[in-house]
Amino acid sequence: MEDVAALVEVTRDPALRQWASSVVDNDADGARWVQAQQRGWAAGDQFGFAVLEGQPGSVREQLVGNVVLKEVTSGKPAAEVGYWTAAHARGRGVAPRALEALTSWAFDTFEADGLERLELLHQVDNLASCRVAQKSRYDFDSILPAAPPSFPRDGHLHIRRTSA
Repeated sequence: MEDVAALVEVTRDPALRQWASSVVDNDADGARWVQAQQRGWAAGDQFGFAVLEGQPGSVREQLVGNVVLKEVTSGKPAAEVGYWTAAHARGRGVAPRALEALTSWAFDTFEADGLERLELLHQVDNLASCRVAQKSRYDFDSILPAAPPSFPRDGHLHIRRTSA
């Protein structure tokens, strides 16, 4: 909850809003978003992580992104990953590093429960997410048809298997 103000500020970025599935306009929205992340952890089916970066001369870390593992179910072979990066942190490899950490954690934590692959979806015109997928060894699998309103355009499905 201590990052709500930073979350609100970061999500004001028009580029982030273009791709985000939820809108955070104020502190109340931010608190609801954080509470939704907490509910996912409590339910054991969605695991969101703040991506933080240390700042020289500061004790407090700066919010630079988010990664999430979702649709986790024991015995189900696939789960989905997602991420976003704050505008001030883009172009520095934050998303691929965070996604690699999440991927390793997911397979280490859930492979014994049957997790075999992670799926990464993005809209076809989100070239930055496509580059993150490629850098993170998520292989292109197929084009998915649009599914409005949450996925208004066709998308790419990238997959990473436990053996990658």
